[in-house]
Amino acid sequence: MPALAKPAARPAKPAAAAPKPKPAAAKPKAAAAGAAHPTYFEMIKEAIAALKDRTGSSSVAIAKYIEEKHGKALPPNFKKMLSVQLRASAAKGKLVKVKASYKLSDAAKKDSPKASYKLSDA
Repeated sequence: MPALAKPAARPAKPAAAAPKPKPAAAKPKAAAAGAAHPTYFEMIKEAIAALKDRTGSSSVAIAKYIEEKHGKALPPNFKKMLSVQLRASAAKGKLVKVKASYKLSDAAKKDSPKASYKLSDA
């Protein structure tokens, strides 16, 4: 059996050049200009109120309503952002999750101004 040759020695790594300076807190252009749509919670609240489902509105129905209403102003990843916001709002207690649907919590219902209708005695 022939003797195995030793692997060739690796050349020494060249000395690292000066590290590249990172740009100072570069902000995305979209965030700097501000969103062209309301906050996600406002859009969710509007969608749930408009859909009027007794058992709550599904995330798919909420997304469809928001896309029809605010379509051009939304970012391409809005469905992902919506699902994150739905879960966060449910965790904070602003929304109540019922099976695969979401309803406004009592606290969120109190915050939203509703027109009260008086029955006239005429």
